[in-house]
Amino acid sequence: MASGEEMEKLRPRLFGLAYRMLGSRQEAEDVVQEAFLRWHRAETGEIRSAEAWLVTVSSRLCLDRLRVLQAERQRYVGPWLPEPLLAEEPSPDYITELASDLSMALLMVLQRLSAEERVGFLMHDVFDCAYPEIAIALGKSEAACRQLVHRARERVRRDKPRFEVSHAKHRQLVERYVKAVQERDAERIAELLAQDAVFVSDGGGKTWAALRPVTGAERIARMEVGVLAKLPRGFAVEAVDVNGQAGMIGRIDGRTHAVTSFATDGVRILSIMRVLNPEKLSNPSH
Repeated sequence: MASGEEMEKLRPRLFGLAYRMLGSRQEAEDVVQEAFLRWHRAETGEIRSAEAWLVTVSSRLCLDRLRVLQAERQRYVGPWLPEPLLAEEPSPDYITELASDLSMALLMVLQRLSAEERVGFLMHDVFDCAYPEIAIALGKSEAACRQLVHRARERVRRDKPRFEVSHAKHRQLVERYVKAVQERDAERIAELLAQDAVFVSDGGGKTWAALRPVTGAERIARMEVGVLAKLPRGFAVEAVDVNGQAGMIGRIDGRTHAVTSFATDGVRILSIMRVLNPEKLSNPSH
């Protein structure tokens, strides 16, 4: 049986699994906590791998929760974006998990998969689970799981960002964008954006946000400067790490107002994803 210390080392990995599936920090933490509670109640003496058992149980919990969340998100006001993670975790294990691909762009690709496709794909392609374990989590035959994972993999390959960009180039672009926003320079903002760039904001009906994506460099630049003009004098932005990549945070008198993620090709910014919903910004690390 695994020791308590060994079990705790699994927590960041399980959190990464649940967060990728659910897109919510609190939901992911709840799943991990429930998985550990079930472990402590289980007859663990006959379990050969604590990690495999916990991954399977966490995946089943995520699947149940996803079915509820997907119905709720159909009623969501405006675009839905995952809750952002800021790299202010105290544990080195969490920093390691953030360094793996938790980018907002990939999370948005995963959101397009069905609940079962997402669980199967993540278990197999990201967490190296065998098909018998996936079959248990999904309640399907191994053959059905193979087809499901193959279908999900093809969709992810088709929809995932086309460009592999170094962290240094991505950060440089984001820092230039932050500076242009700080100076309220619409011309420089537009120059940093691809002509067909897309801006998506998530207010959840709780605060002002665009109810539809905004497309085009000049339209986005004008909107950014126009919104800045309406914000209080105490508003300030700075570069921060969001989901393991350079991003931007905006604060009003020290209180988090918005967290922004970017997708780039290393030359221009392709998309901007901004979370404004205060319910997604209430975590202490924000």
